[in-house]
Amino acid sequence: MHVTRTSWQQPVRKSTDLFRQIFLFALAGVIGLGVDIAVLYVLRDAIGPFYGRAVSFFAAVLATWLVNRTLTFKGRLSGLSKKSEFTAYLSLMLIGGAVNYAIYSVLVVGVDTVREHLFLGVAAGSLAGMFVNFLTSKYLLFRRR
Repeated sequence: MHVTRTSWQQPVRKSTDLFRQIFLFALAGVIGLGVDIAVLYVLRDAIGPFYGRAVSFFAAVLATWLVNRTLTFKGRLSGLSKKSEFTAYLSLMLIGGAVNYAIYSVLVVGVDTVREHLFLGVAAGSLAGMFVNFLTSKYLLFRRR
């Protein structure tokens, strides 16, 4: 007996795939956030909270790219070499990174508590940038099945 999919099963599968991708992207983001904070705290006294954040952002991008290409978007291809794919990923992450860094900077300059506890600014900026980064990753870079 041949079983055919009903019309409602396709949207359910797409919803499940999207939820899985969002969950794994958020997990990669948490890993990236940990890398971002750790690198920032190592560098902040040597080069300050703004230059330190620029370096820590790039370290976080590398970490999230590795997780996203192997887990989140597994089975979806960019069609690029690893070097070109990372370059494209970094370029796309700079869009969300601009949102991220702007929120971080405003909070560090304007809020004493954030200035004293930089991880709060990193977390706030990362959350804001995550939405932009997910959309650019899913629909621009890892779009091929």
